[in-house]
Amino acid sequence: MRRLLIGLLGAIAVLGIAAGPANAQDGDQGEEPGGAAPDVAPVDVLQVSGLVDDIVVDEIGAAIDRAEEEGSQALVLQVDSRGAVVGDDVMASLLDRIDTAPVPIGVWVGPTGARLYGTPAQILAVADVTGMAPGARVGNVGLPVSRDHELGPALTELRSRTVGLTDARALNVFKQRISDEGIATIVNMLDALDGYEEDGVVLDTTTEVVTDSGVVQRETIAVARFAKLGLVDQLFHTVASPPVTYLLLLIGLALLIFEFYTAGVGIAGVVGAACAFLACYGLAALPARWWAVALLVAAMLAFAVDVQVGIPRLWTGIGIVLTIVGSFWLFEPINGTSLRPSWISLIAGIGGVMLTFIVGMPSMTRTRFATPTVGREWMIGADGVAVSAIDPEGIVEVNDAQWRARTNRATPIGSGEALRVASIDGVTLEVEPLEGAAKDYREMRKKPDADDEVEPGQVDEPARTEPA
Repeated sequence: MRRLLIGLLGAIAVLGIAAGPANAQDGDQGEEPGGAAPDVAPVDVLQVSGLVDDIVVDEIGAAIDRAEEEGSQALVLQVDSRGAVVGDDVMASLLDRIDTAPVPIGVWVGPTGARLYGTPAQILAVADVTGMAPGARVGNVGLPVSRDHELGPALTELRSRTVGLTDARALNVFKQRISDEGIATIVNMLDALDGYEEDGVVLDTTTEVVTDSGVVQRETIAVARFAKLGLVDQLFHTVASPPVTYLLLLIGLALLIFEFYTAGVGIAGVVGAACAFLACYGLAALPARWWAVALLVAAMLAFAVDVQVGIPRLWTGIGIVLTIVGSFWLFEPINGTSLRPSWISLIAGIGGVMLTFIVGMPSMTRTRFATPTVGREWMIGADGVAVSAIDPEGIVEVNDAQWRARTNRATPIGSGEALRVASIDGVTLEVEPLEGAAKDYREMRKKPDADDEVEPGQVDEPARTEPA
């Protein structure tokens, strides 16, 4: 049980590392405006990170409704996404929703290091105010998802390539002329919103103030109200990311096999089933190659064959090969953007599987059965045949079942030779040839008593020790 808990804690830590880059923006609340005016309407900011799925699409629609109902001046989408896993029809509906929103919509690709790739980048064509942080990149927008919304010359240039801030400014990707430094923070994005006019309404987010030293600077007067996905939605959105789905699938299948072979109370089975369920959700949401999923399932079945025996053999090697192939080709790319899990995730997944089924599972199986044998006493004294050479360990077949076996080093048993079961140690049979078995070096040769007469030519035969 202690090993199981350690393994689960390690798995959770790996998932936290894998999910961190996709959700690091959730904790970035930007800079709080210092001179907010109470009579100025706030600006809503929705943080969108990771792949755009149905959950994100629904949340953007809900954020637009909230901004209208609560009287917000505008809604800013703080975006960091490498693609979408929804169909073009869903993305077209999202573009229509943004284009016809009752409040101005701003899109900020930030913070530094953020990405806006694939069809989600097409929202730049319909947003009212757009901006980009230094160090961010946009591009690979693909073909238009809607005939009603043209990409324009700038985004058309980025159908199959990505650019940074300098090149994006040169192509006029953004509707507002931004400075060479870009829009570094959400406060700068609020400043970019100031003065935008829609339907006779002018956004009022910042004002000019003169400091005591006579310097004129911009001060934010609109409160930025941050929002993000709820707990449950965030859970499923995180699950539907390639590294998390991949690791959950391997962990879930491995724990189910662990539960099958261990004499536990179901903890591994329950956790494994939960991980497998979440992995299935992620596989359904992501562009997974189902033949690669089948390879990973087949790999686990191959591992299970050798777990039954208690030693890694040919099937373990087959399982490792299938795991590597299935891991590398599990997900299809989106608009030229690869969804292959990071190298850290691949090393953690493949390396963890190898350690589990080469070292962990066989040791667990031997430990489970390394107790006084109950119900197998009938095998002691039974005859069998060596499936492979036993020198000193190998595989034997007794009563149509294969077992791991060992013999005395002085009496190796060749493949196909008959043998007899002398004793049982856990799941390992101690065997000896039917004839010519050597004594174990630990056994003492029985010495005849002084009163015993030994006839000429008679050889004192050592007493045979019966199996316990």
